[in-house]
Amino acid sequence: MLIFRQLFDAQSSTYTYLLGDSVSREAILIDPVFEQVRRDAALINELNLKLAWTLDTHVHADHVTGAWLMKQRCGSRIGLSAKSGAAGADRVLEDGDQVAFGKRYVEARSTPGHTDGCVTYVLDNQSMAFTGDCLLIRGSGRTDFQQGDPRRMFRSVREQIFSLPATCLLYPAHDYRGIMVTSVDEERRYNPRLGGDIGIDDFAGYMNNLNLPHPKQIDVAVPANLKCGQPADAKTDNSDPQWAALTFTFGGIWEIQPQTLEEIISQVETIDVREPAEFNGALGHIRGAKLIPLGELKQRAGEISRDKPVVTVCRSGARSAQAVVMLQKEGFRDIANLHGGMLRWRAEGYGAEGGN
Repeated sequence: MLIFRQLFDAQSSTYTYLLGDSVSREAILIDPVFEQVRRDAALINELNLKLAWTLDTHVHADHVTGAWLMKQRCGSRIGLSAKSGAAGADRVLEDGDQVAFGKRYVEARSTPGHTDGCVTYVLDNQSMAFTGDCLLIRGSGRTDFQQGDPRRMFRSVREQIFSLPATCLLYPAHDYRGIMVTSVDEERRYNPRLGGDIGIDDFAGYMNNLNLPHPKQIDVAVPANLKCGQPADAKTDNSDPQWAALTFTFGGIWEIQPQTLEEIISQVETIDVREPAEFNGALGHIRGAKLIPLGELKQRAGEISRDKPVVTVCRSGARSAQAVVMLQKEGFRDIANLHGGMLRWRAEGYGAEGGN
């Protein structure tokens, strides 16, 4: 069974795709975004996957790839087209090469036109293909910079993508209207630039007269992506919290484990967001915790110290996760949720005041 997730970066309207083999738990990540590496790594961890490869469809001009950072975090290797001109890849791909993850693989099909190094990745059974910026949903990528050539793009789409089965689902690198997927049959029939009876001269004439502004991030993105997203100082990502060993969840919350909290309990402010009856009830409460029920949290945020990290607590970790979001909006930065709440705290044998 294939594990598949489609992820989105709102800033650049970029889709990132996670594919995993459910037996071996090996996975690949297509077109990762630098700013979303923490999110993607959290999802991979929560799904119990091992990231084998990050694959870029081309050298992007509108965002920096997360390939290098994912390699630092997950030990994954980097793959992209041999024609991309980028340095730092673990494997450069030629037309027809296969990249395996467990017993599954994707085939790299050369689809130049947007750039020389554009690649479409086709799943082994040809049920899915990831077209990058070559073919978009009811559109196509630009051909007016980075070795763009409308005639090459036309041939790439017609020969390498439209030759796939009609039912093959097509996933682009971008969509600016929120549409997530199309199919070969749909694009053959309805793509206004490349479908139907449109000829190569029609397409070239259309593309050569778009007169679009250059991408805002091109001067930053292209040099960085020619190094697979490696920062200029070649350092790993140091933006993670340093005050404790925390885990970032796919839901966007930093969590602290009971054992870790027990070790640093005197160095943090613990805020219990349950109701008073729960605070003094069967589960008791963590020594020194301050009771501020969730419904009062916004109004009483001024009672919470900003001089030390904050840990929020509730019965199971659900309300306290909401409390983290609320306090972040109030300007708190060093803040985490107790994973599993008081249920897990007590189940693991840590002490509490009150309760049974």
